[in-house]
Amino acid sequence: MSSLIEPLFFDTDCLSAFLWVNGQSILAKLYPARIIIPAEVYAEISNPTIQHLKDKVDTMISCGDVRIESIVVDTNEYRLYRKLTTTPEWGHKIIGRGEAAAIALAKEQGGIIASNNLKDIAIYVEEYNLKHKTTGVILREALEASLITEADGNQLWAAMLKKRRKLGFDTFTEYLQLTRPG
Repeated sequence: MSSLIEPLFFDTDCLSAFLWVNGQSILAKLYPARIIIPAEVYAEISNPTIQHLKDKVDTMISCGDVRIESIVVDTNEYRLYRKLTTTPEWGHKIIGRGEAAAIALAKEQGGIIASNNLKDIAIYVEEYNLKHKTTGVILREALEASLITEADGNQLWAAMLKKRRKLGFDTFTEYLQLTRPG
């Protein structure tokens, strides 16, 4: 499947990085009709203490920018999801429901996982040969598509850091200078 049409399965931390800073329109423009939020991620975002994030997702759903996808019991996705959240293989750690759902759906449907949580998921991304995007990769793609400027990227990055998003670099400019598109 071409990376131009592959679905993107967002976990909570990557999606919320954009929601916290009102950057959801970047996602909608960059990945039209390709954004999938696992039901487990939607449940995490539906926490009443962050109702404004759920409201933004609901708006994206009503505009057709996003769809919610549930994992059906007794499917390969479900078996992998349960394994990742309850009984991983030796040497692997249990991961959160949102991350596990995004991984299971991406693996079984040939999609891309969007997650910043490299520490927890890197072993699974490698093991299942998954394509993976972080917030930095997404912002770089938005820059390359002329949806944002580097200055816009730095403002978004700073706002994300202020909301305690872990991005691995102090600025978007630093990210651009120290990483190469992969």
